[in-house]
Amino acid sequence: MSALSFNFRRKTAMPGQKPLAYRMRPQKIEEIVGQQDLVGPNKIIWRMVEAKRLSSMILYGPPGTGKTSIASAIAGSTHYAFRALNAATDSQKDLQVVAEEAKMSGTVVLLLDEIHRLNKVKQDFLLPHLESGAIILIGATTENPYLNVTPAIRSRTQIFQVQPLSQEDIKVAIRRALSDQENGLGQYQTHLSEEALNHLSQATNGDLRSALNSLELAVLSTKPDDDGVIQITLAVVEETTQRQALVADKDGDAHYDIISALQKSIRGSDVDAALHYAARLIIAGDLQILVRRLIVIAYEDIGLANPNGAQRAVTAIQTAEKLGLPEARIPLANAIIELALSPKSNSAYTAMDAAIAQAGRAKAQAIPNHLRDSHYKGAEKLGHGNEYIYPHDYPNDWVAQQYLPDGIATDRYFQPKGNSTFEKQLKEVNQSLKKQQDDGLK
Repeated sequence: MSALSFNFRRKTAMPGQKPLAYRMRPQKIEEIVGQQDLVGPNKIIWRMVEAKRLSSMILYGPPGTGKTSIASAIAGSTHYAFRALNAATDSQKDLQVVAEEAKMSGTVVLLLDEIHRLNKVKQDFLLPHLESGAIILIGATTENPYLNVTPAIRSRTQIFQVQPLSQEDIKVAIRRALSDQENGLGQYQTHLSEEALNHLSQATNGDLRSALNSLELAVLSTKPDDDGVIQITLAVVEETTQRQALVADKDGDAHYDIISALQKSIRGSDVDAALHYAARLIIAGDLQILVRRLIVIAYEDIGLANPNGAQRAVTAIQTAEKLGLPEARIPLANAIIELALSPKSNSAYTAMDAAIAQAGRAKAQAIPNHLRDSHYKGAEKLGHGNEYIYPHDYPNDWVAQQYLPDGIATDRYFQPKGNSTFEKQLKEVNQSLKKQQDDGLK
């Protein structure tokens, strides 16, 4: 399909009409886009709805990934009353209104946004209602609830992480919005080019709310052509998303070419080229792709040659994700420069790949008896753990002992390159221990 065309009677937007993203919220769990590991058939939230055995939960993840949609769909699928409040701005009195409604109707599903900002007074009011099941709490937050939500609330909820939507998920939602005549844009005569569709799905970084609202702005602000059709082109959505398209080539390969060039530039220690390709991703607003790739680079290409640098890069990347663009460029610059100018080593990941390749080729190797679990009755009779030597009972907490299965006892996967002082130390320790082990087992 080269473009999307929807030819219905054009109407004028009503003043004060709610945004498209709000109108297109799913009313049933089957309508949720993405998050299929949670809401797909036979998955945990699907099972709760199917059995009508809801429990309070916290959904955490980036903005626009469907936290509110999941809450709305749960309420719609179970026919419970649904109310939405904000932990930071709504008062205890607002919570009392919800509690009173729960007394009358039986159960209310309460979406509590920014739950990490719930104060103790509101928390203490909510707890007995959660205990009784009168209120099914669905907390939403972009912060890690294990660090930012009080233990009292955490202990009474299940915690689920929601992920940025894929480009295909966002395309599904865009097509649905363009064809929906009741809540969407289906009553407008609209033609959305394939390039514009691709850009909407890429430039919003998995944020469906942003994609739908950018689409609505594009439709409402573009005059129809002579045939009465609203032509939504790449140039139009670049304006409404305020993100330039990465790709000008017809096949769309440049998006992946830039990511590839970024990694190869860092691997090749060309800091200026690395900054150039990162800048192109930043201009396109493709923060999620950039940060994911930088984390891979930190451990794939720098790795043991500069583990502290890799960890500093991850910290900078996490900071960038919290800040969002445009401020994210500041910690990212620190990470990119250090990664590009660090010593390089891929010895850790090639060691893991070598171990995985061997494990995939060979029949499962029997674990030596002395390494097997001995914490159960009858293990001694089977010889499990009987001849295990406890290293902490020996000088330097080490003793010669075979750990690999018999058939691959001489396999060696880790081949350190010694490209830094740290990796040289690892290499020397590894060689010394292997020699002592070989000598001790002769």
